[in-house]
Order: sequence, then structure tokens, then C-alpha cells
Amino acid sequence: CGATCLHAPWQRCWNEEGVPVSEDTQQQIIRETFHLVSKRDENVCNFLEGGLLIGGSDNKLIYRHYATLYFVFCVDSSESELGILDLIQVFVETLDKCFENVCELDLIFHVDKVHNILAEMVMGGMVLETNMNEIVTQIDAQNKLEKSEAGLAGAPARAVSAVKNMNLPEIPRNINIGDISIKVPNLPTFK
Repeated sequence: CGATCLHAPWQRCWNEEGVPVSEDTQQQIIRETFHLVSKRDENVCNFLEGGLLIGGSDNKLIYRHYATLYFVFCVDSSESELGILDLIQVFVETLDKCFENVCELDLIFHVDKVHNILAEMVMGGMVLETNMNEIVTQIDAQNKLEKSEAGLAGAPARAVSAVKNMNLPEIPRNINIGDISIKVPNLPTFK
């Protein structure tokens, strides 16, 4: 990828022209990335040239290995390796704070939240925010908004229930407005 992007099963990838990469190619990129990163000795640095599918020497893979998880960013060759390592550290610490001891299952079952956290940090290939407290504050605000909107999903059912419990006057069967006469059909009762 031509911009900072997280290579993981939940991240889409596109080429430098903005053309989406096919699912098959994405899977090949993930396999190649895994092969390049997982085979490295723990005593070597955490960045390397991208593979053939990733763009070769034009791109770099920068990663951190935490327990059973690899967090890998693919960046162009002009990016600071140490800056991206710090970004990965902030990303993982933020995940840990938001999920209270993050694990692989959190990343699998809460992909939307992972995307939200990453979007607070990086957008359009540009690092926007690295202050973990600010990121968590914004994520908490999003979570509160989602919870308040979840209440809206039940609003139609509550409205029907409220109408059922109301004592409405008898609806007139014939309504005359000037030259217009409207006959209202018999409606079934809600009760």
C-alpha cells in the first residue's frame, strides 16, 4: 500500500492509484507479510523491506510482536521507522485500555471498534493523533453516542405500544373538506 495501512484480515488494501486490490491478492499479501515477519529472529530490528506483492523496496513493513499477535504497518520508504514503532505502541496500548486487556478475540469480534480506534489515530495515511487519553476520550464519546442511538432503534415499537395504550376518541368514518369527501375504512383495533 502506498500509505500507512494496517495489514490484517480486517483492513482493506488498495494500490497507489486508489484501485482496490482483489480479495485473492489481499490474501496473498497477508500470507507474504506473515511469512516475512514471523520467520524473523527476535533479535533483529522490527522493520524490513516489503515483499514483491507489497511493493518491494518502495515500501517497508514495520511491526511489533505482542504475545501471539503481530501488529504490522506497511508504509512508504519515506516514513520514520521509529515513529511508526511508536504509533504501533500507542495503538496497542489504546486497544488495551479500551478493551481492558485486549486479546485476539477482541480484535476479531469488535472489528468496528478497532477500526474506530485506528481512524482516530490515522486517516488518509496521515497520523492525526498519538495522545492515548485523547483517543480514548473520543472513543468513549462514540460509544456513548452509539448507546443513545441504540435506544432509537426501539422507538417504533415503543410508539406502537404507546398508541395501543391510549384511549383515542372514535374516528369519524366520513370526512368532508369542501367538495372532497373521504370515507375512512374500518381499522382493526390495536388491543
